[in-house]
Amino acid sequence: MRLVLDTDVVVAGMRSPSGASAAILRCVRQEKAVILLTVSLTLEYQAVCPADHRLAAGLSQRQVDIFVNAVIAMAGPVETHFLWRPQLRGSNDEMVLEAAVNGRADALVTFNLRDFGLAPARFGVELLLPKYAIGRMR
Repeated sequence: MRLVLDTDVVVAGMRSPSGASAAILRCVRQEKAVILLTVSLTLEYQAVCPADHRLAAGLSQRQVDIFVNAVIAMAGPVETHFLWRPQLRGSNDEMVLEAAVNGRADALVTFNLRDFGLAPARFGVELLLPKYAIGRMR
C-alpha cells in the first residue's frame, strides 16, 4: 500500500507509540506499506515534529531528529510534476494532496478529513483516518 501521511499522523506516531499512527509507521518499517514524500512535505515533517511536540512526546531534540530522519529514510521519493492548486483551503494541505496525487498513492492518511473533503477522491486517492489505514495494512 502506498501512503502519504499528513504531518499530524507523523506527529501522533511520535507522541503516542501505542496508537494507530505509530502502528502505521511500524508497518512501513516492516515493508507492508510505503510512505511517499515530496521535498516540501519532508521539510514540513522536519519543521513541525520538533517544534511544539518534542516536549509533549517526552523526547530530547536528538531523539526527535532520529525519529524524523528514520521516517524520511523509509519513504519513497515523489517528484512533483503537476500542481492542481487550489483544491483545498490550506497550502500545507495542498502539498500533502500533491504528494499523494503525484506519487499515485493508494491513500492519504490524516486526522483532518474535513480539510481535504472530496478532493483526494477526484484523483483516485482514498482519504483515511489512521485507524482505518492500519486496518487495511494488516
